[in-house]
Amino acid sequence: MAKSMTPTALLAALEPVAEANLDRHLSLAKEWHPHDYVPWDEGRNFAAMGGIDWAPGQSRLGEVARAAMVTNLLTEDNLPSYHRLISESFSRDGAWGTWVDRWTAEENRHGIAMRDYLVVTRGVDPVALERARMICVGQGVDDPTGTGDHAVLHGVAYVTFQELATRVSHRNTGKVCQDPVADRMLARIAADENLHMVFYRNICGAALDLVPDDALEAIVAVIENFRMPGAGMPDFRRNSVLLAKHGIYDLRQHLDEVILPVLRKWNIFDRTDFTPRGERIRENLATFLEKLGKDVVRFEEHRDRALARETARRG
Repeated sequence: MAKSMTPTALLAALEPVAEANLDRHLSLAKEWHPHDYVPWDEGRNFAAMGGIDWAPGQSRLGEVARAAMVTNLLTEDNLPSYHRLISESFSRDGAWGTWVDRWTAEENRHGIAMRDYLVVTRGVDPVALERARMICVGQGVDDPTGTGDHAVLHGVAYVTFQELATRVSHRNTGKVCQDPVADRMLARIAADENLHMVFYRNICGAALDLVPDDALEAIVAVIENFRMPGAGMPDFRRNSVLLAKHGIYDLRQHLDEVILPVLRKWNIFDRTDFTPRGERIRENLATFLEKLGKDVVRFEEHRDRALARETARRG
């Protein structure tokens, strides 16, 4: 166990773990095809091809489902930035390069399937969607970790939490769509995200064994500064509030379904290999989580009051 390692040395030490987890992933990942998840017989031409353009009444999705689908899809659309960032954090050589390319190819299917579904079923305005995509991809993503550090430790810590958060969001979006076709598609996408999360979680777990203090410092920095990679998209704040308000992805889920399960998997609060520096970092983490727990309760109380007011107005 080393107290600290250079990024290059750490990547070299972790490469056997990456190779083993790449092999594991390839043995578990199931081949699937976006076209099998789209109801093509519902499609019809838009005005440029002699049909009619989109109108709100054509969508069978409710307001929350539309906001969730657009948020999730635009997040997937920034794949070029994610590929660049992960390539910079890892390496283009060996197992690292093979994983990055495989991950990118699998992630690309998500955007294909979701966009085809939304366009064919006229679930959202395709013109507004394309304009938003151009904005998102045009501005890209440079620091999704919120830490200013693109090194491997911050990178694998961030994507561990982010992939799990995305899985939760996709799965809950499928449910709120009230459409078995959308639910099936998003469940398939969520299964991919879970396998991706496991790869990154295992890499980060191995880093904890090699450089406990440094890895924990990166993990805590990511948790304290966490934000979803779509934070710069149009209407992100409005849509995020709507999603949180209706249980697609809220602070409770972020704490109970994302942060805490991963920390337990890494055995963060029972490890005995931290130095006094690591112990201080762990104490800071405990303090942050305690505060976050209180924030969750306040958020839920505020949300319950707001929903009660809405119900009373409708009644």
